[in-house]
Amino acid sequence: MITTTHNRETISMQSLKNDLLLKALRGEKVSRPPVWMMRQAGRYLPEYQELRAKYDFFTRVQTPELAAAITIQPVDIIDTDAAILFSDILVVPQAMGLTVEMIEGRGPVLPKTIKSFEDVNALVVEEAASQLQYVYNAIKVTKQQLNNRVPLIGFAGAPWTLFCYMVEGKGSKTWDKAKTLCYTQPELAHALLQKITDVTIAYLKQQIVAGADCVQLFDSWAGVWDKQDFLTYAHPYNKQIVEAVKNDAPFTLFAKGVWHSLVEMQDTGANALGLDWANTAAFARGLTGNNITLQGNYDPAKLMQSPEKITKDVHQMINDFGVQRYIVNLGHGITPQIPVSHARAFIDAVKSWKE
Repeated sequence: MITTTHNRETISMQSLKNDLLLKALRGEKVSRPPVWMMRQAGRYLPEYQELRAKYDFFTRVQTPELAAAITIQPVDIIDTDAAILFSDILVVPQAMGLTVEMIEGRGPVLPKTIKSFEDVNALVVEEAASQLQYVYNAIKVTKQQLNNRVPLIGFAGAPWTLFCYMVEGKGSKTWDKAKTLCYTQPELAHALLQKITDVTIAYLKQQIVAGADCVQLFDSWAGVWDKQDFLTYAHPYNKQIVEAVKNDAPFTLFAKGVWHSLVEMQDTGANALGLDWANTAAFARGLTGNNITLQGNYDPAKLMQSPEKITKDVHQMINDFGVQRYIVNLGHGITPQIPVSHARAFIDAVKSWKE
């Protein structure tokens, strides 16, 4: 029986057949960079579409055997160096007491949104993480079925990104309601952000206990802020989470569109920073002093190019970032229209790279 985090990580590293990702996250020397893709367990795979036709979204998420099967699909089909758990960032607002609906063609909808201190005070906090046992069960089933082939990545949505959905009630290009709440009722905004942060810390820690080898925090909507407001409404809460969890497992912080605050994000102590495609290797390496692992940052739309062009691009991307302290990935999630053969070309390009 594994009784400590340290022992758990040591045993995991020793037993994994492919531990490139964990080595890169820890800054250890690798023969080539590891590669995986955000949203790799998803709609571009015909095998996923078959399960999607049989089961609604939250049935897939809340049934450990289905979540595990979907998680493992890209490892089997395109041979990624890691699996990332099939789940959704909005399971946290659900666990906090809000209704979340997935509507075909519209995406997530939250019928009741947060508007007042009364709404914030009504949220479940202390017991919320325990409401997500189905996620932890999915991790356990996935780890068993992976049989130590590759690491399993757990994840959560960042407080600001979850705040956006909890205030707006649906997707948005500008998140005006969420930003307005911050500007007009900052005390209310910070109260909500802190509660999301507290739940997220407990949630990620439980994912690690269940068997996640490393975790990633997704702040998909951080880029709607300028630097000052990012450092006011998003970064402090991300930092709290990183600092609370980083000693339990390697931690990747991904804040899309926040090129201006790489130094501040590096100072959280995260093992790696995710980059979107608007950044460049030279800029990111220059700001961070080549002292942290970087992950990214191929534009998912470029996966519509020919496999030959994808291979050329990926080889150049590795040359630009360097082999060490680098994880090959996309600048955001893979999109549904990408041919599986092109996704496989992206993975194969990394494995065929030579100095």
